[in-house]
Amino acid sequence: MSTTSTPRSTDGDANPLTGVIAENIRSFRLRQGLSVDALAKLSGNSRAELAAIEAGRGPSSIDFLWTIARALDVPFSSLLSSGGSGGTTVIRRVDSRPLASRDGRFSSRALFPFHGERQVEFYELRLAPGTDERADAHTIGTVENILVGRGVVEIETGDGTHRLEEGDTIQFDADAPHAYRNAGDGEALLYLVMTYVF
Repeated sequence: MSTTSTPRSTDGDANPLTGVIAENIRSFRLRQGLSVDALAKLSGNSRAELAAIEAGRGPSSIDFLWTIARALDVPFSSLLSSGGSGGTTVIRRVDSRPLASRDGRFSSRALFPFHGERQVEFYELRLAPGTDERADAHTIGTVENILVGRGVVEIETGDGTHRLEEGDTIQFDADAPHAYRNAGDGEALLYLVMTYVF
C-alpha cells in the first residue's frame, strides 16, 4: 500500500508483529530455496533492508510487505500469521495492533486472527481527510470487496475512478494498481474483504 506505512502499535509500544514477520519471511524464503540477495532482487528491495527485517530490526512498511508477498507468491496474511488452528478467537480492539502510516493518516487493522494461509482477509481501513493511498497490483485472482462505513471516498481501479458514499460497496479485480482517496471532510472508514484464488 503506502511506502510510508509502518507496522506499529497506536500506543507507541514495540509491535509484537515484528518477530512474527521476520520469522515468516525467513521461513518462506528458505522453503523456496532463495538467498537474501535473490529475494531482495525478486521483490525490488535492498538487501540491507531485507536482512534487517529478517533480523527483527524493522520497521517494515506495508508496501515492503506487499512486495515480499508478491515475490514469494504467498498471501499477504501469511507474512503476519503466528500459526494456531481452529477454535474460537476474540480480538479486542484494545489488543489489536494496526499497521499505520508514520503520519497517522492511514491505518489498516486485521479484523480476524491470522492462523495459517487463508483465501479471505478482512480489514478495517481508516483514511484521514485528503489521504490518497496507492496500492500496487496484487497477485492475479485477487479481488477486493469494500463497504464504506463512513465518509466519502474515491476508489481508483483498473477501469476508472468510482465515488462512493456511506453504505455503498464496490468489488474489483485488485491485480492492477489501485488507490483509495478520502474525498470528504472527515475521517473515512472502510471495510475491506480481500479474496484470493490459489
